[in-house]
Amino acid sequence: MSWQPEVDELALRMRLAQQMGGAEKVQRHKAAGKLTVRERVEAIADPASFQEIGALAGSGQYDAAGKLQSVVPSNLVIGRAQVEGRPVVLMGDDFTVRGGANDGAVGDKLIYAERMAGDLRLPVIRLVDGTGGGGSVRNIETKGHTLIPTMKVWQHVVENMTLVPVVSLALGSVAGMGAARVAASHYSVMVKGSSQLFNAGPPVVERIGQVVTKNELGGSQIHTRNGVVDDEVDSEAEAFARARRFLSYLPSSVFELPPRSPEPVQAGDQSWLLSAIPRDSRSVYKIRPIVQTLVDGDSFMEIGSKWGRALVTGLARIDGWPVAVLASDPYHYGGGWDRATAEKLIRFVDLAQAFHLPVVNLVDIAGFQIGVEAEKSGVMRAGVRALAAVYQATVPWCSVILRRAYGVAAAAHQHMGRHNFRYAWPSANWGSLPIEGGLEVAYKAEIEGADDPQRKRAEIEQRVRSLTSPFRSAEAFVIEDIIDPRDTRARLVEFANLAARLREPGQRTFGIRP
Repeated sequence: MSWQPEVDELALRMRLAQQMGGAEKVQRHKAAGKLTVRERVEAIADPASFQEIGALAGSGQYDAAGKLQSVVPSNLVIGRAQVEGRPVVLMGDDFTVRGGANDGAVGDKLIYAERMAGDLRLPVIRLVDGTGGGGSVRNIETKGHTLIPTMKVWQHVVENMTLVPVVSLALGSVAGMGAARVAASHYSVMVKGSSQLFNAGPPVVERIGQVVTKNELGGSQIHTRNGVVDDEVDSEAEAFARARRFLSYLPSSVFELPPRSPEPVQAGDQSWLLSAIPRDSRSVYKIRPIVQTLVDGDSFMEIGSKWGRALVTGLARIDGWPVAVLASDPYHYGGGWDRATAEKLIRFVDLAQAFHLPVVNLVDIAGFQIGVEAEKSGVMRAGVRALAAVYQATVPWCSVILRRAYGVAAAAHQHMGRHNFRYAWPSANWGSLPIEGGLEVAYKAEIEGADDPQRKRAEIEQRVRSLTSPFRSAEAFVIEDIIDPRDTRARLVEFANLAARLREPGQRTFGIRP
């Protein structure tokens, strides 16, 4: 006797699993403009590379003789796959089975997938569309008792943040632990209009008197502007492309080094940088074209563009080497840091530190935001935490001071206790605070005692400004080098190649922060 009957049953069970929640629920899901979980896996993974694990998990229905009649599959699909030729762990919620809510196997499968990623040192891609293991009120009747909230998977979620790149794509309405899994990522994306994220959905929120739609409560227009989620895209296909691109800059784990591009793309024309910074210190300029000119062509991937907007952050390549880019944006608060900007810097510097990415910092910092609202927001607490993040970082670091470097916030432009590369453009100026805001304090008596206070103030300002040339600072070796802006790219290429020799694989730890 062969085992053909069991093999036939295995094939049947696999076919039933592929049907997900059934034709009607699948059609309803697709009518909402969303892909099924299996279509998502197929779209993000390299062709024919997905090796599913636990496909047989679910709830079987049997006749009186014990013969299988049907199967409701587990609503979490997990497995290994290749993405751009590199192995990853994939996990995806199946919204067509109980809306992605918990069933008997989801919790165990989540733990298995997260633990597999950490132990095999493979990047994680989460395709989140539901609560992802949070359960529902219906479970009370099913189980006959209530459960104390526990998150057995969370140990592995937290550990993986220190071990492997973690990407989460919110591809539907995600709540509770599903929302937490999206936030617990190095990079996260929402799809405009079709994905929402919240602690509790509209039916629960209505009980506190707020009647809102899902998008009003937790759409991408909210969470990409408060920092819970990094980016928003127009389609699921674009979300998959963003995930693939993000991972291309990073190693598979902290125990490896970021890979160099096999054929570095040359940068664009550098000549226009000579006039990139306006002579009028009150005029703004666009920082992103400067970034894109200095790094390899088409290599800059901005992350978190909608929040902490006084700082532009993103991944790029210089001479093929992956780097983390920080760049001040004077279009927002004149480059002054609010609390969100400080928190954005912390998050990004930690990413660079964890995955051994050298940092390029383009500096134009007016200081921390001032005023009543800034003080109420607690900007100083967030600011000194940002300083701590910079001073705890050990990755190679290169700062280029484009224009201003003022106040405590400017002290975060690099770690002054170790060697860093640092250059200034001729447009640079620095100090404890801008001259415009400090004259009235430092020369108050002299100005008020003058016959013509306005004229006296102008005289003092002219006298002081004559001493603020960066060349005066260079004479005293306050700044190491002032360079022609057109030479910046060449200096960064040298930095990237020297830094590549200094990168060391391994797990990083961060000290306590204020």
